[in-house]
Amino acid sequence: MSNDIRTVPGLPQTYRKYVVHTLANDFTKATRLETHPVKELLAKLGPKMVIVRNTHYGINASDINFTAGRYDPTVKPPFDCGFEAIGEVVATGPGCKVALRQPVALMLYGAFSEYQIVPERLLLKIPSIDKRFLAILVSGLTASLALEYHGHMKSGEVVMVTAAAGGAGQIAVQLAKLAGNHVIGTCSSDSKAKYLKSIGCDRVINYRTENIGEVLKKEYPKGVDIVFESVGGDTFKQCMKALAVKGRMIVIGAVSVYSKQSDPNQKINSFEAVWTDIVPTVSLLGKSTTVTGFFLNHYFSQMPEHMDRMSRMILDGKLHATVHPENYAGLDDIPRAIEDMHKGANTGKLVVTGNAPAPASARL
Repeated sequence: MSNDIRTVPGLPQTYRKYVVHTLANDFTKATRLETHPVKELLAKLGPKMVIVRNTHYGINASDINFTAGRYDPTVKPPFDCGFEAIGEVVATGPGCKVALRQPVALMLYGAFSEYQIVPERLLLKIPSIDKRFLAILVSGLTASLALEYHGHMKSGEVVMVTAAAGGAGQIAVQLAKLAGNHVIGTCSSDSKAKYLKSIGCDRVINYRTENIGEVLKKEYPKGVDIVFESVGGDTFKQCMKALAVKGRMIVIGAVSVYSKQSDPNQKINSFEAVWTDIVPTVSLLGKSTTVTGFFLNHYFSQMPEHMDRMSRMILDGKLHATVHPENYAGLDDIPRAIEDMHKGANTGKLVVTGNAPAPASARL
């Protein structure tokens, strides 16, 4: 090992990670949990690269889009999976400035791994290893950046958030409220409705007991200025009809369709196989409305500023980054957590607590 490589003492001999071997939108069918030598990571540790021991993993609806190969149809198995984690730096390559043991957040394909190589430039430093900081990573950054750059959010507007009790939704609700807006949130249960009211929702629509379109037509006849939309299907259609003049619809996903069986005439690795929402362009003209897509990876340079801002808000008690209270322990529980997400069981961010073997010095 090069003298320019620094490591914490007592790294384990092996680590585990999920590897996709079959393209499928069923995580269990798509992946295997494999064991690999840590020395292989050390051998690959190049200049300005680090190894992170991941301590907590973020669960996202699109985890099964990734295992289905929909993010890059040209990639063939085997490949690593998972989008986000937090943990600590345990090894650094030549030229690195980050300190060993520095708590960090990372967004990098292959995050469902106990130990992971990460380019130093992709690290986001966090104050401590706290699950709340994982709640503002993919989910929080999506909400913050989308509302600013695509929603052009001001104050005094009507902002609607679908799947509002989920990981991204909860942050969008609070950011919109903190900006001085009237906030509508949709959810699927009375318990989620109660939670949404506790974080500032002015009007909660439980779509199992109320019709979203009817509520919006009756109570918001002038329409909705911004829709932060992640559900798709009928919810997308109802929100489109409810947009105000110059209203903005931000599409961050379509969770209602990801786990559906694909059209047999389409390949599993094609979004078109499941995602069939259509925007009637003539309706955009009639009210000068905008429908815009948002993909977080296109905003890397803005991420540190937004992450720092939300971290301070958490520490100051202004932003409540709720983590779903169910206990998910270790990589073995990731499939269960993903299944729970697609059942709509979570309130707040779904986080799996890792049980990666710590370096021997940390166990003393």
